Amino acid sequence: MSLEKHHGGWVLFVTFSVSLMLAIIPLPGWAVIWRPDWVALVLVYWCIAIPQRVGVATGWVIGILYDVLSDTLLGQHALILSFLAYLSVKLHRQVRVFPWWQQALFAGSMVAISELLEAWIRGAIGHPTVGWTFIYPAITSIVLWPWIFIILRDMRRTYQVF
Repeated sequence: MSLEKHHGGWVLFVTFSVSLMLAIIPLPGWAVIWRPDWVALVLVYWCIAIPQRVGVATGWVIGILYDVLSDTLLGQHALILSFLAYLSVKLHRQVRVFPWWQQALFAGSMVAISELLEAWIRGAIGHPTVGWTFIYPAITSIVLWPWIFIILRDMRRTYQVF
């Protein structure tokens, strides 16, 4: 057991809460398909930044909460976010040294994987497929990643989350 005391757990709680709120906020019909996957982006950031604290179990818990809030199949987002957390933790050393644009591509690819898995699960339970619209959230996530990264990094440094 580690003797270090972790700080800033409330920052993790607040950032995941805000991401869940942004994920369920109502949008006009044309904007729904462009909504970035806020929860996945925040999870990817924290898995890269502090993989010793945020990992697969966190992805599973946040995913269950996301399932309950979004009224989807229970375990759908839990499975997807656990998988994204696993990939992010596994690759965190490489991603940390990437320049910002490569990190944005990594985050976008994680969102694309998330959307693809979600479309696959929806198809498996009999819901209609959405075509190529699963790529739109990945595009908006790539565009928004630098700002999300800067905001969360500054919060991590200000409140000494480690």
